[in-house]
Amino acid sequence: MKYTEDHEWLQAEGDLVTVGITDHASEQLGDVVFVELPETGRTVSAGDEICVIESVKAASDIRAPLDGEIVEVNQEIADNPGLVNEDPTGRAWFFKMRLADPAKLDGLMDAAAYKDLIG
Repeated sequence: MKYTEDHEWLQAEGDLVTVGITDHASEQLGDVVFVELPETGRTVSAGDEICVIESVKAASDIRAPLDGEIVEVNQEIADNPGLVNEDPTGRAWFFKMRLADPAKLDGLMDAAAYKDLIG
């Protein structure tokens, strides 16, 4: 797995990556009550706002971690937003994307670097 400074995790499967939020992000958000997912087929650039998460504490955006195309979304978390709190690094993935340049994954943090980031 790779991680971003925005507390997203990425799991690569060839040129596809599954993207979700980390346990740390889920804990910071509190109880998630709404998730807005991106449209499949959408081409995104790194940093684009593509998802909205609302919790009892605040609303947050998920940004595209890298350039690519959204190829699948997890409708289960839109139907049951609490799953994001229950299993953020498993069943509660947000979307899958086909990367424009899979080599860019190498520029993201590994688990040890992410652990250092969150202290």
